[in-house]
Amino acid sequence: MSSGLYSTEKQDFDKNLDLKKVKPYGDTMNDGKVQISFTLPVSCNDEAIEAAKILMRKMGLDNPQIVYYYQLTDGFTFFNGYGSCRHEVDFTGIHVPKVESAVWDMHEVDDFIKTHIGRKLRVIGASTGTDAHTVGIDAIMNMKGYAGHYGLERYEMFEAMNMGSQVLNEDFIAKAIEWNADALLVSQTVTQKDVHIQNLTELVEMLEAEGLRQKVLLICGGPRISHELAKELGYDAGFTMNSYANHVASYIAQEMHNKMNDYSGM
Repeated sequence: MSSGLYSTEKQDFDKNLDLKKVKPYGDTMNDGKVQISFTLPVSCNDEAIEAAKILMRKMGLDNPQIVYYYQLTDGFTFFNGYGSCRHEVDFTGIHVPKVESAVWDMHEVDDFIKTHIGRKLRVIGASTGTDAHTVGIDAIMNMKGYAGHYGLERYEMFEAMNMGSQVLNEDFIAKAIEWNADALLVSQTVTQKDVHIQNLTELVEMLEAEGLRQKVLLICGGPRISHELAKELGYDAGFTMNSYANHVASYIAQEMHNKMNDYSGM
């Protein structure tokens, strides 16, 4: 039997997945391997590297290793490190609120609206407040869409207006009234110091003050948006990363149909 660092003896790797004790996966099951990067406000030296390792241990990472570091500017050092997470999570006890609607392609959405609603749906989208990013709202609204998913402008049964970026909430609402919109889409990318929370909350409050909140579908989206957060802020739905125009269109079509049924049953 050989021994030591270069032993050829087959190692007994753990291959069992226990959903009640899930750990990160790196090379083998349950090894807990993770990669982490962060910046410390200290000069780049040996003490800084040791400080980074100590911090990683306090994060719950065993055998921390700094594999890359770089002085960003005087007094600030960036680190890239690896370690083994000692913590685990019970995956079976997790439930994340999400949009509960069927997802169709563009043609299926158009056919559903023709059959069950019988008119085009009017949707206005914008990056509101000080947010100058349009990639998200363009992906949902613009005709060419994103990643092979056509935007709402391409749909036969949608009238879509993209107001662009840095749209004030009052201007957004004014256009919704003028256009008699069925749904409002708000994209938020800038999230520093929770500025998106303030802006999204303000829009809901202004719609309520105008008596419009229950008259429109209110939807928000962005990389830091979740359906749970959207509901907490007073929105009907929230779409996060890897959401495309057909996800949003499917939801709007089904919710508008539900609203029609609710009104007819009153």
